Amino acid sequence: MSEQHLDPMPEDWQRALAVVAHPDDLEYGAAAAIARWTEAGREIGYLLATRGEAGIDGIPPEDAARIREAEQRASAKAVGVGTVEFLEHRDGVIEEGPALRRDIAAAIRRHRPELLITFNHHDTWGGTVWNTPDHRAVGRAALDAAGDAGNRWIFPELTRDEGLEPWGGIRWMAVAGSPYPTHAVEVGDTDVERAVASLAEHQAYIRALSDQEPADYAREFLGRTMDLAARGFGDRPAVAFQLYPR
Repeated sequence: MSEQHLDPMPEDWQRALAVVAHPDDLEYGAAAAIARWTEAGREIGYLLATRGEAGIDGIPPEDAARIREAEQRASAKAVGVGTVEFLEHRDGVIEEGPALRRDIAAAIRRHRPELLITFNHHDTWGGTVWNTPDHRAVGRAALDAAGDAGNRWIFPELTRDEGLEPWGGIRWMAVAGSPYPTHAVEVGDTDVERAVASLAEHQAYIRALSDQEPADYAREFLGRTMDLAARGFGDRPAVAFQLYPR
């Protein structure tokens, strides 16, 4: 993440949809902001392209999918999100293209959000660390699908076969974990504690990555990212986003 001045995120919205590739993507990038928003009464749904079945080397995919789906639902609950949906794309080999855009556009039409949230779609994390193909594919497809959802002549079968009328009401698209942030959300102690609890719910994944206890790992990781965002936001604990207006 580059260090720069960050503007406050817009607040005049009620519904958001967060679209990411894997269980844990939102917890690494946006959970404290989501906790703040749900506490304020905003409606947020999660859409995940995969169940993260290829994410743990020592666990077969069919078992990992069940574990990680359950962890994601518990993780969402920790920050006040009750709607968690999964698509049937394969973890690790998500294909960027019309099929993925169609699936996301259908979800946008169902949820009718004003704010669309996704995860880092850039090639890198801001330096020499290469981003994963799933993050790039889903992030880019989500940004594209924001326009697809409002055009009745793109994926007309969504209206014809599924009764999903076009939705052109997305006003902003916010990218969590971007190396090029433009905006931020100030978060309080309670938001941070809920975010730590949310990331720590991904116990199987974290234990495969680290010898630390999940809560300690989550607190350390999120502390670093929020401190970095604070440098561009008046030294206030914050979650940063790259914001694209529509």
